[in-house]
Amino acid sequence: MSKLLNSKSKTFFMFCFSFLLSVAFQSIYDSHFDKFYLYLIFFVLLFLLVIFWQNKKTRFVLLCCLFFSLGIWRYLVTIPNNNQNNLLFYLGENKIVEAVVSAEPDIRLDGVRYILSVENIYDQNNKNFFINKTEVKGKVYLKHSLYPRYNYGDKLKVACTLQKPEPVESFRYDKYLARYDVFVVCMPSSIERIAINQGKWFFSKIFAFKSSIASKINIIWHEPYASFMAGLLYGYRGGLGELNELFSRTGVTHIVAISGYNITIVSSILISLCTYLYIPRKKAFYLIVFGIITFVIFAGASASVVRAGIMGIIVLLTKQIGRKAHIANVLILTAFIMALQNPYVLIWDAGFQLSFISTLGLVYLSPILERKFQKIPEFFGIKASLLTTISAIVATLPLILYQFNRLSIVAPVVNILILWILPWIMFSGFFVLVFSFIFAPVAEVLSWLSFVAMKYIVVVVTFFSNLHFATIDLSIPLWLMITLYLLLVFYIKKFDKKIIKR
Repeated sequence: MSKLLNSKSKTFFMFCFSFLLSVAFQSIYDSHFDKFYLYLIFFVLLFLLVIFWQNKKTRFVLLCCLFFSLGIWRYLVTIPNNNQNNLLFYLGENKIVEAVVSAEPDIRLDGVRYILSVENIYDQNNKNFFINKTEVKGKVYLKHSLYPRYNYGDKLKVACTLQKPEPVESFRYDKYLARYDVFVVCMPSSIERIAINQGKWFFSKIFAFKSSIASKINIIWHEPYASFMAGLLYGYRGGLGELNELFSRTGVTHIVAISGYNITIVSSILISLCTYLYIPRKKAFYLIVFGIITFVIFAGASASVVRAGIMGIIVLLTKQIGRKAHIANVLILTAFIMALQNPYVLIWDAGFQLSFISTLGLVYLSPILERKFQKIPEFFGIKASLLTTISAIVATLPLILYQFNRLSIVAPVVNILILWILPWIMFSGFFVLVFSFIFAPVAEVLSWLSFVAMKYIVVVVTFFSNLHFATIDLSIPLWLMITLYLLLVFYIKKFDKKIIKR
């Protein structure tokens, strides 16, 4: 029975891998495959499957080909048609668009980034009359000043020049925006708000609640600690200023970003805390999963946050069932579903790649490190924090060197020094916010505890970032990154075989 399940698992893995390989190929080479021939290939493959269904090897190969073709089709359908009812038709023209803010505004120090879902497009004649109204589909990306500020669900009338996003040196800006289904950027000359509350009710309520939380945070703490706390609680990074660079130099940007790296590490620490509190393992699992889901909803339930939540739950699942073979299937299925929902994340979303690979590191490298350091006693979850941190750093290092061309020498030490205190900051920050709605004076007194803890992190990060050897510029080519991961896989398999022999 176990051999049968193992065989089915491998078959399932190869089908998903064929799909992901196809999506990756399309993402890199952008081949313009004619859909007619693609549908013809579908028909031929289905026809051959009916004929050779009883032949296991032939059926397996044909199904792999079918999933590979499915990956090509999924990528092609994301590319919008260049017709009169799509924004792409009007590239290079000055137009007036009516559009709704369809995503949470991205607030930064130098301005705000908006994603708008366009409904209508106009021309404007010399007498300022709007003419040639056309209903169109598509999203547009625009940058605007900090004020006046617009909110999710606001309907705007924007006069702008519609342009196609272009790559900036090695950065594929066009693919970066395509992840959000955006293929047009807008250079606005004027913006007018013409309606409010045009977004989805669920997200409107979440963003309104987050706005009230942000107001409370700004009252309780001063900058950059207000933005620091907001980053810890729901991933806000707009007001960090130079702290962003300090976090980057010391390899701890994950603490203020809702990523799988962040959630999985914090989840692992919480498991240790639940153990010390004698909470049964099964109950602790469900409590933490519930906490992650609540956190994902509170943080806005964006694609990146949902992805981070899924990765965090997968790591919890490995600790719950203790079967890495099954978790490998869960991970590949997760990647398959995410690429099926949005094929651009596979190659062009560094956050997805870091979340996925760090999760693999926590699943497969953490047990190895735990076995090697089993003689070292546990102390208030610090050992667990250290091992999970090292696992994630080792797993993501080749990707970081390839994508970001920077190596933080001090990252392991800084992570060890600060990660143990993060859950306490988050818990204290949460309770301070609760009291701020009930009795503000108590909240102001309690806020000093979290302030001192955040100050400690800032002092540590500042000290290590000022070291001349804190970071070095180091980039590796694609072939070397792949080679390093193959060596890592070989090492993990070799270690597992040693354990089985024992």
